[in-house]
Amino acid sequence: MSTTPPPQALTDEARPASAERTPDAGAFGWLRALGPRGRRAFAGAFGGYALDSYDYFTLPLSMVALSAYFGLNSGQTGLFTTVTLVVSAVGGALAGVLADRIGRVKALMITVITYAVFTVACGFAPNYETLLVFRALQGLGFGGEWAVGAILVAEYASAKHRGRTLGAIQSSWAVGWGLAAIVYTVVFSLAGDDLAWRIMFWTGALPALLVIWLRRSVHDAPEATAAREQSAEKGSFKAIFKPGLLRVTLFAGLLSTGVQGGYYTLATWVPTYLKSERDLSVVGTGGYLTFLISGAFIGYLTGGYLTDRLGRRRNIWLFALLSALCILAYANIPSGANTLLLVLGFPLGFCMSAIFSGFGSYLSELYPTAVRGTGQGFTYNTGRAVGAVFPTTVGFLADSWGVGGALVFGAIGYGIAALALFGLPETRGKELT
Repeated sequence: MSTTPPPQALTDEARPASAERTPDAGAFGWLRALGPRGRRAFAGAFGGYALDSYDYFTLPLSMVALSAYFGLNSGQTGLFTTVTLVVSAVGGALAGVLADRIGRVKALMITVITYAVFTVACGFAPNYETLLVFRALQGLGFGGEWAVGAILVAEYASAKHRGRTLGAIQSSWAVGWGLAAIVYTVVFSLAGDDLAWRIMFWTGALPALLVIWLRRSVHDAPEATAAREQSAEKGSFKAIFKPGLLRVTLFAGLLSTGVQGGYYTLATWVPTYLKSERDLSVVGTGGYLTFLISGAFIGYLTGGYLTDRLGRRRNIWLFALLSALCILAYANIPSGANTLLLVLGFPLGFCMSAIFSGFGSYLSELYPTAVRGTGQGFTYNTGRAVGAVFPTTVGFLADSWGVGGALVFGAIGYGIAALALFGLPETRGKELT
């Protein structure tokens, strides 16, 4: 006699992820389709990435104050970003392997704790060299958080809505960026620059609260866990370089390099550009960043929708072109035309974020379950590391070309991303398990 309980007797934790999905009609059908456990995973990944963004932007927003405090030139300040992004490649690759071997949620908690601890440590740095080391170690956690969180949610999401679901996760980057800009405006208005930059880093302790909730409330998708554990090659670097995946790994890494080279050029240098070359005050810089960040938030959501409608490759192609054009226009606005600078900030933020919306779903769909974390963590963060050359180049050229003139290297990055797509397949509609 069967002892299997009837379907209605299954608890939330026992019910398979596929059984939790509810009808997906309506504007928020993608969220209902995740089911209860999937929505908790979404909340955990959203919060982790928002706070990851917040901790990252404590540095670019404090760059001018740091330069004055330690007596740094543009090349030295640009090195902060380079070190963060290069070390993030190591952290991201390791986090991807951990995600495949010990599970998505456990790896996510490790990354959050790492970037929180070393962001706070940056606030106690007595000199430039120590701050550089702490910022590098912060990159270990920073590099892994997005890849792990994106995979966690992707494995709960339906193929129909995966693009907009991961696009919504990406939008949390703008939320963290906006929070950092608000805190920056308040802190630098109330405290002197010599103390304000330290306070900005100390507020990076916020993510520790998220870890407690993750530990109690979020679990890996059971179907994906089962598929991953049945493979003998889970978490294997060797596997992503075998003939069946080698092409994908190489071109996905090149795609990530181009997109992130363009993005981090802007994220790193726009605050300095506004303050040092456009002569905006702290409050004025915050106001201009509001337009940029608002555009970014809407761009993430719109790009997520379009990546499901147009396909992954077409969405990236479209916004690579538009992002490059926006950079060229933004960097060449005549002196004194700050109103135009304000208005153009919105489409700039929109385009450079919409291109990212398909990344979470696209990289997840390019790799099988057993090495999904390894493949996504490696390609995304290798792109970060190599793409770090772009903001560093801007830093070293800023003294002679000006920050605005050197921003053209961001447009080159988007051109590289567009070319990389010729080596990658379209994956829209692909089931992950």
